[in-house]
Amino acid sequence: MPRNAEVIRQWSILRDLESSRRLTIDELAARTGVSTRTIRRDLEALQASGFPLYDDTHDGKRYWMLEQRPFRRLDETGFTLAELSALYFSRTLVEALAATPFHHDLRSAFDKLSSALTPGMRQFLDRLPLVLQAKAEPGTVAAGDAAGAAPTPRELAARSARAAQLVEATLHHRRISMRYHSMSSDREKAYLIEPYRLVFAQGGLYVVAYVPEYGQQRTFAVDRILGLSLTEERFEPADDVPAEAFAHSLGVHQGTPPQTVTIWFAPRIARYVKERVWHASQQAEDQPDGSVHLTLQVSNDWALRSWILGYGPLARVISPPELAAQILDQLERAQALYE
Repeated sequence: MPRNAEVIRQWSILRDLESSRRLTIDELAARTGVSTRTIRRDLEALQASGFPLYDDTHDGKRYWMLEQRPFRRLDETGFTLAELSALYFSRTLVEALAATPFHHDLRSAFDKLSSALTPGMRQFLDRLPLVLQAKAEPGTVAAGDAAGAAPTPRELAARSARAAQLVEATLHHRRISMRYHSMSSDREKAYLIEPYRLVFAQGGLYVVAYVPEYGQQRTFAVDRILGLSLTEERFEPADDVPAEAFAHSLGVHQGTPPQTVTIWFAPRIARYVKERVWHASQQAEDQPDGSVHLTLQVSNDWALRSWILGYGPLARVISPPELAAQILDQLERAQALYE
């Protein structure tokens, strides 16, 4: 069984029961594409986690239902069970704000929300796959202000609609047919994709998907999707989907395998470099002259090279040699533009 398939199916059962009010085991099996025996095991597992599921007989048929307002605390918040659960497991979306003044308030808010759930329910929700994920911007200040241009209402509506379709396709393993404006070729292309997750990174929303035509995973910017539709074709997610999107890149790239990269930073910006989180693997080593050596385990991709180039004469690649050669080539090309 593909990793996370069970918990995705069980989450779908909860959503189906809430939206349909009541369903038979046969109906749930048809919706999820598994046997009735599997559905019975899923229902037992959800009940054991604390979800208020119960069965009742109507007109000779046995139906399963989800109690809509089972908790006093839930009534006080005004949230439905699905709303509260969605807020709880999507808390990863606000990790991008972890280094802002909102961090403490957000943590407090989620603590209050989680208190309305039983320990078993929290444990179940913690297992939900990261269909939606957030990647903090490289260089986020430990305590500062995160400002950005706000999208227009029309752009927000379009993004929301696309994201909703993508989440639906990801949860239910449905292939997507889409028209996409490719940045590399600067033209519109048609794709059939198998979406694995959505990721919010560097101010944009991206979908990580498998492209059967090319036999590889690719990343697509949601804002460059010109049109999409969910097909009735199902797919089985690969077992080797990374637990974290773009884990080895400073940007939004799948990247090459990570390697050890060491960069020298001049004394005048050493403190700035050390105060910020560029990558989870970073290690800083102070030098006698006040400079710093920053070592990271990252992919040698466009995001890394552009980050280094942004410091001009204040940064120098120590290793690996091939990265140093690439940076030198880029600097010489840039110099030629000004000569």
